[in-house]
Amino acid sequence: MGDTDARHQRPAGSPAASAVHRLHECGQTLATVESLTGGLLAAAIVEIAGVSAIYRGGLVVYATELKAVLAGVPEDLLAARGPVDPDVAVALAEGGRRRCGADWGLATTGVAGPEPQDDKPVGLVYVAVAGPTGSDVRRLDLDGGRDHIRSAAVIEALRLLAEHIPGTDDAGVADPAGAGRR
Repeated sequence: MGDTDARHQRPAGSPAASAVHRLHECGQTLATVESLTGGLLAAAIVEIAGVSAIYRGGLVVYATELKAVLAGVPEDLLAARGPVDPDVAVALAEGGRRRCGADWGLATTGVAGPEPQDDKPVGLVYVAVAGPTGSDVRRLDLDGGRDHIRSAAVIEALRLLAEHIPGTDDAGVADPAGAGRR
């Protein structure tokens, strides 16, 4: 992936390869649920050789109602908060994990632009992970154009996942001693 992250820096190595490698070592599986990234997250993951051992599949739920129908996000949550919300991001990750029968769910939702959506600014993105020990969400306030916002969301989602996989440090680098875990 030749794209840049939230700080407009190129990641060292492949965030997708790091996550796939660690999940393979742990014998755990992954599912994705994407809104603004529209399949880019899944594409980054399936580029990695050997991914079929860990990647269960994913959902692209661009339309708000599909977030409820396919990913299982509570309709009352969507009605109250809209699709660009931290709790919706977590519900997407949890729904993908459950619907695809995976150990981990990874989700993206946000506003890629060019126009704000439901009073949410362009560049507001939430990435979330749900796994065996719970869930986590990260807010990103991204700048730049639509392509950068979408590609940075993919990189940051993969980084968030890597932080939560047992035996990796916060950069997603293998840490056999577990010293980098919080």
